[in-house]
Amino acid sequence: MADLGVVFPAGPDGRRSTAALGRAVVADALRPVDPAGAGAAERETNWRAGYLPHFRRLVEAGIASREAALTIADAGLASLHRRMRVAGPDGAETALGDLAAAPAGRVLGTAEVIGTAEHEPELSLPFRGERLRGDALRRRLDAWVENGIVEPSAAEAVRTVIAHPEWLALPGTTVVVLGAGAEMGPLTALLRWGARVAGIDLPRPQLWERVLDTARRGAGTLLYPVAGEDVGADLITEVPAVADWLTGLPGHLVLGDYVYADGATNVRVSTAVDALTVRLAAARNDVALAFLATPTDVFAVPPDAVAQSVRAYAGRSRAAKLLGRPLRTLSAGRLLQRAYLPGSDPGVLDSLVAQQGPNYALAKRLQRWRATVARAAGTTVSMNVAPPTRTRSVLKNRALAAAYAGAHRFGVEVFEPATSNVLMAALLVHDLHTGGGPAHEQPWQDEAYAAVHGGLWRSAYAPRSALGLAALLGYGAARS
Repeated sequence: MADLGVVFPAGPDGRRSTAALGRAVVADALRPVDPAGAGAAERETNWRAGYLPHFRRLVEAGIASREAALTIADAGLASLHRRMRVAGPDGAETALGDLAAAPAGRVLGTAEVIGTAEHEPELSLPFRGERLRGDALRRRLDAWVENGIVEPSAAEAVRTVIAHPEWLALPGTTVVVLGAGAEMGPLTALLRWGARVAGIDLPRPQLWERVLDTARRGAGTLLYPVAGEDVGADLITEVPAVADWLTGLPGHLVLGDYVYADGATNVRVSTAVDALTVRLAAARNDVALAFLATPTDVFAVPPDAVAQSVRAYAGRSRAAKLLGRPLRTLSAGRLLQRAYLPGSDPGVLDSLVAQQGPNYALAKRLQRWRATVARAAGTTVSMNVAPPTRTRSVLKNRALAAAYAGAHRFGVEVFEPATSNVLMAALLVHDLHTGGGPAHEQPWQDEAYAAVHGGLWRSAYAPRSALGLAALLGYGAARS
């Protein structure tokens, strides 16, 4: 069953190597603008441990110009679509591109749940046991900006939504939530605001019981796919059926990608979503796209973020400076490095976490590539950097859970899922009412706009050089 649907290509020995695929796609993405970087990626013998600098290079090579960034994104997507395969139940394999016209294996009908609650009349944000609204919410946004937790553009976008509560219900729109049960998805917030949501997730009864209960307690409308007594669909194996179902839904369509899976499956489902995106865009001309970018990735950041980080580094306490010198010496310079060279414009912030692995990095990077390409083609795109959040997937990774528990000691704020969900849903609403937000000259500026990075971009230290110490300091708290 694991080899059905979207799969990694088989090598000469018959094995489906995730490392070989990741190495090849990164090299193909770099080759048109950075041949040396492509060669370095191809020569990487231990991809599992050595992938980090190559994903950083993808960002660095794209900073040079708008054309460079678009070329990298185009080449990366083309490589992925050329290499990934689709395995049928008869054992035959076809190209991923064949999903654009492949017939559906079954026809999905539509079921509906209409919520019983009154829609919320204004934006409110759950935060540390309170519900912030109005001036209290504005003060929290001001504090986050002052402390470098969110980009000023993110706070301004949320303030705009506060001033336009009528935006929350997204009239005339259907937001497709791929990964309806995802902890970081906007389904709960959107339904509470009275929006129409189309939810898609795996056909798992317990998952759907939770999702349907959320819909009943909300104020919006949930549409979901059914076939007989079966609820839900598997994106990895059912791209044509899901695409046909979405094509017939009412209203302007927003295709929201909130899928997540462990390990190699994350690349398979993310690739399936990208194939679905291509097919749906060919069938309808009103499709907007929505993504959440992970904070644990590489980003180009604006000069004011660099300046705040540089000030924080220069203003370290005397104790921090005294402690930093021997730690940097003992670690051969790996610990407590400054985040940026003063004056960098833009700066490059590398928050990749080695323990999350190259499959996670590739799955999230292909979403950024699709956002870049779609935005350049005139599609409305909402893609915002989400904050570090204590989700179940994070907490089951002991090293990451410990790092998050100690991150506050280095100027990083880790959010609770309830806060992240509403905040990111509000940014989605803003983007959909403003054509995807303001247009920027460079793709990296689009990615940096309205980022909620939790302080990773503006703290004194390069994230990986501090998170190891944060993990040591937070280990006890994470265990409890």
